Amino acid sequence: MRTTTTCLQKISLFLLCILPLGELEAQEKPKINVGGALRFNYNLSSWKEGQKNRGGDFGYDMFRVNFDASWKDVYLNAEYRIYSEAFGGGFLKQGWMGYRFSETDEIQLGLHQVPFGIQQYNSHNWFFNITYYMGLEDDHDMGVKFLHVGENFEYNLAFYKNSEELQFGGTTESSSSRYAYDVVGRNKEVNQINGKLVYKFGETFEQRLGASLQFGGLYNLDTEETGSHYGLAAHYEVNYQRWNLKLQAIKAGHDPKNAPGTSDQVIQMGAYGVPYEVAANFKVYTAAISRNVPVSWGPVSNLQFYNDFGYMDKEPQSFEDSFMNVTGVLVTAGHLYTYIDYAAGYNHSWLGGNFVDDFAAGDPNTKWEARFNINIGYYF
Repeated sequence: MRTTTTCLQKISLFLLCILPLGELEAQEKPKINVGGALRFNYNLSSWKEGQKNRGGDFGYDMFRVNFDASWKDVYLNAEYRIYSEAFGGGFLKQGWMGYRFSETDEIQLGLHQVPFGIQQYNSHNWFFNITYYMGLEDDHDMGVKFLHVGENFEYNLAFYKNSEELQFGGTTESSSSRYAYDVVGRNKEVNQINGKLVYKFGETFEQRLGASLQFGGLYNLDTEETGSHYGLAAHYEVNYQRWNLKLQAIKAGHDPKNAPGTSDQVIQMGAYGVPYEVAANFKVYTAAISRNVPVSWGPVSNLQFYNDFGYMDKEPQSFEDSFMNVTGVLVTAGHLYTYIDYAAGYNHSWLGGNFVDDFAAGDPNTKWEARFNINIGYYF
């Protein structure tokens, strides 16, 4: 111990001699940026009679804090969100440490976005597209990811040990208090690999054509056996002047090794504090289009009009399919962003469903329901 201390003292004295004090301090201190957002929400839902009688509800949505730090080519990105207790309370949305090898290559370690499908979002509205509700849009898991962003090609390779793990007990179920939907209940997502490739081309029409795949395990707490799950996606995005179009097709399957007497046709997924059932095998087709309209209305500088559509085709055929369509406009006024949405759903847990099995067996006797929603957020 004494020898180690002596060596460290000599190294410190050497650095102090050859480097100016200001330069040494600059090297030791990372660059840090702190930001965040505060959001409020108004909504009026067709299936809530009491809410309709009082003209809707207006209240707190979310407060978040963002941290970005960097030292040379090593950096940190983190975002912590606080919702009401009914929506899961506070949790880390994302948080990773990264290293940039060059202008085109970097690696990320921690809780980061899973490279699958159109990113950052497969949608334009506040509700996301239907892909979000089964963990296939803006998902974040725990692992390591390599990113290459070239002039014509982008590719990502990743390994995820598991989804967000908040409790480390041997038989502890994964918590639903999380931002992105993952498998919960008696199964846990483990040892997942992801690959994504995007080809970029065109000048007048800026286009991104890509394919994604993922494969991982489902560890069952009862049988102590590991099943599997997979996802395949083909995606295309084009920007033309003020227009944006996103098209995507996904096939996903889950093969859990459940205890006897437990159905393998459904899985349980959770986020925002509450789990629900999702069909174990399904296809999803989405189409999302938007157009920007610059304006000069006082602080308002842009209106983005959009329509995002999603269709979930479930297996087995006895399950009732799910649909979602959101029409709306994003109003930009400096750091203030306001989403005004009319979101309609059929067998959709968050849009008029019973919340339990709308994305699984569903109800053939249900009807389309809608929610008029205004989300006001100041981002700093």
